[in-house]
Amino acid sequence: MTIARKTSKTAPSASSASQAGPTAAAFTKKLYELQSDEELKKIRRYFKSGEGQYGEGDQFIGVRMGHLFKLAAEFIDMEPAQLEKLMDSPIHEVRAGAMSIMDKQGRSKKTSPERRKELYELYLRRHDRINNWDLVDLAAQYVVGQYLFDKSRKPLYKLARSKNIWERRTAIVATAYFIRKKETEDTFNIAELLVHDQEDLIHKAAGGWIREAGKQAPQRLISFLDDYGAYLPRTFLRYAIEKLPARQKEHYMKLGKLSQ
Repeated sequence: MTIARKTSKTAPSASSASQAGPTAAAFTKKLYELQSDEELKKIRRYFKSGEGQYGEGDQFIGVRMGHLFKLAAEFIDMEPAQLEKLMDSPIHEVRAGAMSIMDKQGRSKKTSPERRKELYELYLRRHDRINNWDLVDLAAQYVVGQYLFDKSRKPLYKLARSKNIWERRTAIVATAYFIRKKETEDTFNIAELLVHDQEDLIHKAAGGWIREAGKQAPQRLISFLDDYGAYLPRTFLRYAIEKLPARQKEHYMKLGKLSQ
């Protein structure tokens, strides 16, 4: 994990005065003004580093997420071309800002179908810049899931089979929007594709999402656990059974890897 500190040499300058609408440069300038050494210390403790948890070249400046989200709301009208400039940044918080703005546009009822399509296509086309769990979780639901809600879900199944961990995480996290709309089958189906995944961050997402889907479809959750409980990684199973009654928890915890 690389830390980028705020200095007069590294802080970008804004050029919004000569451009219409919110710009990437203006957002980045304001973001640097929110930099905190204390927050930087927290980031060091909170985020894992190494072993593929971050993309190569990631840097951090230390900005509290609450402050970042508030700033993103001020830039909610940013055009996709400017959002892509944010995504190109090596600074993790800048890219988190792009994801937050995209998420807010996705949530807004004022966003046109054309813009939703642009955001979806940008997200998938530049998935190389969405290289950690927090970036996925910020935007996958309302940028990817919402866009695909009334369309073919095949893109999610393709992502679920990707060699890229973050694309696989997008596949399952995006189904959160379906769950909100009381559709759960895609969540369970995609989780089935992830049963043998080797990544802990996939286990957490898949287990957590079928747990939430199970609140609406409890028998489907039990069926899933009966079919795959003996094979599920420890974290996957623990997340999936978290809200079950004690006796059912005990039953499934005796299966598979938890009994070894």
